[in-house]
Amino acid sequence: MSQPSTFAQLDPPSRLLMGAGPTNVHPRILRAMSYDVIGQMDPEMTAYMDEVMALYREVFRTKNHWTLLVNGSARSAIEAALVSLVSPGMKVVIPRFGRFGLLLTEIVHRCGGIPCTVDVEWGEVVDPARIEAAIIEHKPGLVACVHGDTSTTTAQPLEEIGRICRKHDVLFYVDATATLGGMTFETDAWNIDVATAGLQKCLNGPPGSAPITLSDRAVAAILKRRHDEAGIATGQPQGEGPVIQSNYFDLAMLMNYWSPARMNHHTEATSMLYAARETARLVVEEGVEARVARHVRAGRAMVAGLRAMGLKVYGDDTTRMSNVTGVWVPDGVDNARIRELMRDDFGIEIVSSFGPLTGKIWRIGAMGLNARKDKVLLTLAALDSVLAGEGVTLNRGAGVDAARAAWDAA
Repeated sequence: MSQPSTFAQLDPPSRLLMGAGPTNVHPRILRAMSYDVIGQMDPEMTAYMDEVMALYREVFRTKNHWTLLVNGSARSAIEAALVSLVSPGMKVVIPRFGRFGLLLTEIVHRCGGIPCTVDVEWGEVVDPARIEAAIIEHKPGLVACVHGDTSTTTAQPLEEIGRICRKHDVLFYVDATATLGGMTFETDAWNIDVATAGLQKCLNGPPGSAPITLSDRAVAAILKRRHDEAGIATGQPQGEGPVIQSNYFDLAMLMNYWSPARMNHHTEATSMLYAARETARLVVEEGVEARVARHVRAGRAMVAGLRAMGLKVYGDDTTRMSNVTGVWVPDGVDNARIRELMRDDFGIEIVSSFGPLTGKIWRIGAMGLNARKDKVLLTLAALDSVLAGEGVTLNRGAGVDAARAAWDAA
């Protein structure tokens, strides 16, 4: 290994990121990140924070005042939501249909909660009636659900679950990391109390900032656990509930930081806030509905192309995510070698999956900047060439033709 004094200036390769995330970052977002850092309490900076809140209300389709950022990747907001909502001994119903439902279970357990899981085979979705039965049986304080689980390329319908949660007066948390900005997501209309996301998928920003929105019901539950750090306490009334077991991810203190009081909690990640602001501006400029329609179009073209090539698409058409498509690895094909050839010969990244699907499917995304006709066609053409070169029998050229037709017909 080279000595530190000989390390070269960064010069990362150019890749077309067509996996399950991250995706390529829009040039406007990269440019925004290059602007000067200013102080966290500078009036310009706090004004930007207020603008971020307003912009992400549009993105989340909500009127929630408390719509803000958690500094960190998408998982930081997941942890902030769960550690702030789940008190020791609380029961949490978790529908699980892939890796990230398992992740929610792990975090709830670490928070001292009691996970009550409702499981289906990977690639299926959970019947809302089973979730209601679990609510009646366990009497949880929270239902925690992933919207789109990229490990299975499957999206769980949410509207009926939200109605059930409101009927039984249970808080409803949704991890929308992989779907916000690429699939229809209606925070208020679906009775979602807390939703979290990340910039690095359909929003086509860089990983490192995580939007979150909180309903008044969720805020009331969190403030019951308010416990201000001693060095910044102002004498305001504290909550009577158990202390939130994280300082950094304490949403009660984060709300104070994002409030007009600006109670200093941490140093805001200035450049990431610039990125998050420009990310949301791009979504609002395009229009949330138009952006979702573009992702749906790209996903349909990808599926049509893969099938026309003679490959078998993973999962159910009715519940497949529009922005990530799973495709079975043909028998006798080395899944890792195909990904390596796609990367080395064409500069295109596709990925495998996890758990029982490890090495069995490829996951091909079309998100954000890459949910475009040319990116879909380039990916299909490259896969056609690589598979044929490895001796796989295909309908050569049919994938690109079918995707072009599907895109134009959509």
